[in-house]
Amino acid sequence: MKKVCTVVGARPQFIKLAVVSRELRESFQETLIHTGQHYDTDMSDIFFDELEIPKPDYNLGIHPTGGGAHGAMTGRMLMQIEEVLIQERPDLLLVFGDTNSTLAGALAAVKLHIPVCHVEAGNRLYTLDNPEEVNRIVTDHVSSIHLACTASGVDFLRREGFSDSVHLVGDPMYDAFCRYSARLDGSELAGLTDLEGARVSLPERFYYMTCHRQENTGRDEELAQIFQAMERLDAPVIYPVHPRNRERARRLSRDCKNMILTNPVGYCTSISLVCRAEKIITDSGGLQREAFFAQKPCVTVFDYVAWPETMENGCNRLAKPERDDILNKLGAKVCFDPAYKPFGDGCSAGRIVEQIQRFLK
Repeated sequence: MKKVCTVVGARPQFIKLAVVSRELRESFQETLIHTGQHYDTDMSDIFFDELEIPKPDYNLGIHPTGGGAHGAMTGRMLMQIEEVLIQERPDLLLVFGDTNSTLAGALAAVKLHIPVCHVEAGNRLYTLDNPEEVNRIVTDHVSSIHLACTASGVDFLRREGFSDSVHLVGDPMYDAFCRYSARLDGSELAGLTDLEGARVSLPERFYYMTCHRQENTGRDEELAQIFQAMERLDAPVIYPVHPRNRERARRLSRDCKNMILTNPVGYCTSISLVCRAEKIITDSGGLQREAFFAQKPCVTVFDYVAWPETMENGCNRLAKPERDDILNKLGAKVCFDPAYKPFGDGCSAGRIVEQIQRFLK
């Protein structure tokens, strides 16, 4: 049986892994490498437990608290992944998305002449100001198989000269949403706690916000504007706080009456909140798609369109980190077309494995 090494490190990758690994292990021996980019219980372990993901064969323990910027983190990952690949000698390396873990895995493999399969290939913002864009572009240009989630990803890749290696497979995040949202019964919300650890009782109506990008949380000015917008809404706002942003969020929210800050939540809790919320406010590429899957209006506080398919009919709108712009976008009309399925049919994991099988014949 041929061997595939899969590299993951962050929450969005764990979600995709949950559906792809299940299919992959029916045909291949999979060795799972967790870089440790998201490392604590709330950001990592909970996903492996609730999504029943196999325990990593290697956990490298490389995360931001180890010091250094993007280059230092990526370099440490590259060195340690290379050691694992030399030992394991896989037939192919599988990576997801656009994190430092993705880039490090792809670079380590290609330098060892191991072919790389990139799931979620072809996404483009067309700005190198965004560090994930660098990861996407470099990963695509060293990969042997490019598996795009949407037609726009295919188009972007073909503009860059890729052809026979490009395949439209759909979005494994949509697979995961279909699989796990069907199991929701409300019990997944029982563990929702505030920053002091007290249990949170959900109000009947609420908005759901996630906000973690450095552009929005790295200074008081931007995050304060976002909080001011949330204070003007007609129902409370549930905001799970990223550990990196905890102290700033706590301090800026002291006088806020409409916001409920919580500890980070697992995947099932998050999609349950998405499905029950009035609207979504986020800066996450994953959550804006999940809002679209659930047909919930979404405002994305970001400068660039990450997923153009979600922008159709105003279902997702970009906003600046400014109170009035966020409120204006949240008040705009939205129209969802149930027949519009740009992310596939919920069966992308099988197509991903099929393309790997064809390549490794």
